[in-house]
Amino acid sequence: MASNNKLKILIVDDHDIVRKGLAMLVSRQDDLFVVAEAGTAAEAVEKARASNPDVVIMDIRLPDGSGIEACRELRDENANIKVLMLTSYSGEDAVLGSIMAGASGYLLKNNPSQEIVNAIRKLDTGQSLLDPTVTASVLERVRRNKEEKGLSNELTDQEQKILELIAAGRTNREISIKIDLNNKTVKNHVSKILRKLEVFRR
Repeated sequence: MASNNKLKILIVDDHDIVRKGLAMLVSRQDDLFVVAEAGTAAEAVEKARASNPDVVIMDIRLPDGSGIEACRELRDENANIKVLMLTSYSGEDAVLGSIMAGASGYLLKNNPSQEIVNAIRKLDTGQSLLDPTVTASVLERVRRNKEEKGLSNELTDQEQKILELIAAGRTNREISIKIDLNNKTVKNHVSKILRKLEVFRR
């Protein structure tokens, strides 16, 4: 059993050796506790419902879909869950797609183990974290979108409002309450925004 002051961690990765390695790393920390492990997106959602973790360490590429979609579903169901995307993939689409899905952090797997542990703790305190090696390219992508495509002009007023709420960390459910739209309509708007940003291709 985890003591009340330990952070509950769910580890999601389809590679067993990576998952076990992360579990071993987390278990060595006095303030962290592994409540569950998952190897697929569907299992991640199921295990999160059952174990109510504080932080989810999520891989992007999973056998049955994307960790980004799993992140979005987890955050829609529980806005208090923090998701750390831990992946070997540094593509701009994946980074921006993760942010749009509500991830609090994005870290590459080649980081030292202590950096991963520190990232978990930072996320729990409400901080956001973006791997320094991908920050420059992401900012350049956003700047390029604005300059070349006039992004703010492409988005409708409603989409602009939703984008601002997403940037503030609101879930789809919270957005639907805030602007008085049903959840399905908000999801449709988010999909349109993603297409216009060209940040995530299903």
